[in-house]
Amino acid sequence: MRVCVLGATGYAGASLLRILAEHSEIKEIFAVSGSVPGTKVLDHDPALTPRIAEKMQSSHACFVDLQHAAGAGCDAIFSALPHLESAKMCAPFFGNSVVLDLSADLRIKDPTLFEASYNTAPPRPDLLDTAVYGLSEINHEQIRSADIIAVPGCYPTATLLPLIPPAAAGLVRGTAVVNALSGISGAGRKAKIELLYVERTENLAPYLPGATHRHWGEIKQGLDRSGTKLDLVFTPHLVPVKQGMLITTVIELSPGASLDAVRDSLEQAYAGKPCIHLLENTLPETRMVRGTNRCVIALQEDRGRLMLFSAIDNLIKGAAGQAVQNMNIRFGLPETCGLPLSGEV
Repeated sequence: MRVCVLGATGYAGASLLRILAEHSEIKEIFAVSGSVPGTKVLDHDPALTPRIAEKMQSSHACFVDLQHAAGAGCDAIFSALPHLESAKMCAPFFGNSVVLDLSADLRIKDPTLFEASYNTAPPRPDLLDTAVYGLSEINHEQIRSADIIAVPGCYPTATLLPLIPPAAAGLVRGTAVVNALSGISGAGRKAKIELLYVERTENLAPYLPGATHRHWGEIKQGLDRSGTKLDLVFTPHLVPVKQGMLITTVIELSPGASLDAVRDSLEQAYAGKPCIHLLENTLPETRMVRGTNRCVIALQEDRGRLMLFSAIDNLIKGAAGQAVQNMNIRFGLPETCGLPLSGEV
């Protein structure tokens, strides 16, 4: 397979290059950068395996510009470009390649909800109905035939995976109260004072709580599409770690529902799904999933309320890894091909 990565110098783009360099079915990679075209990839990022150069021979192992990539005839395009720019930059590829967009541009189907989340109209409203939401374990069948895949955000991925099965089974009701902790890389690779080491180290902080956060609409859409009418209170926090995401969700159990029934719903939904791991006697920690494409989930009951715990690596299962997982599904490859699954020691 021949693939292209747009925005290859950002955190998600760099993570994509690492995964694709080791992917057995990827024979050629075009890494696109608007800031450093012509620069050798290994000069820019010496931490990459030299194998990346073997898969970039036609570009002399250098970053290329968009025009070069548009003429390469790639099977799949990964766009790790910023929100509100990605769909515009992908225009040459729609209809010619499978496009996997890691931005939010095509995730939210309702233009009104999109505008409420991003304070502007969606950049390609004509494609919202066409794009498949790439929550791999939930929308597996739709992904298999999709030519445009909107890769979910990290917060929605870690929130929806444990919550959708019991919600769809009618085992919970009322308001899902979601407290989310994210590593700093979730904010992207940008120069902002509030993201400097001195500002973030030894410092935890909530930000944009409630429906003001841009991922609220994406999570609410995921819940609504599961056939539920749950309300949502969402509070994200930045924590002083490089990468990782931990979610705690509390919601009322429906009358007659039990913890065993919730576990059964999760086991049935994720039977044979290698990137989901249900924990038995422990709670998730981010080190369990650091550098992996897994989501680990645990659950407890507290006085009639269900407590769901989940952890992912925000750059892998929350971005680059899930994008590759979607590509694997779309092209009929083993779902975990090229994807790391073992966490830290």
